[in-house]
Amino acid sequence: MMPGPFEAVYAASKAFIHSFTEGLRNELKDTGITVTALMPGPTDTNFFHRAGMDDTKVGANKKDDPALVAKQDFEALMADKDDAIAGSLKTKIQGTVSKILPDTVNAEQHRQLTEPGSANK
Repeated sequence: MMPGPFEAVYAASKAFIHSFTEGLRNELKDTGITVTALMPGPTDTNFFHRAGMDDTKVGANKKDDPALVAKQDFEALMADKDDAIAGSLKTKIQGTVSKILPDTVNAEQHRQLTEPGSANK
């Protein structure tokens, strides 16, 4: 949903998936097949450790419960929603606000979370 400094390829891949999902959703709209773009925020998994992001703010901060994220995403899929920002209220607010902010602002906010060494700032 936003440019991703220090993880630009990952962020671009997520943007591709969102666009791809929306395209499929439109193509399949009259077939009864449900397609929903699932967009969780930072979730408490091993992702950040495996990505070498332990020293970043996002890596060190509290993350959303994976069971809550999975439940919300499943409910959105079953309700045939276009997309779902799943997780805590904070994650939902951040995701919703990012849709209206300019990419330059989103990129700077993302940078503050993902810059190496930012966990200690």
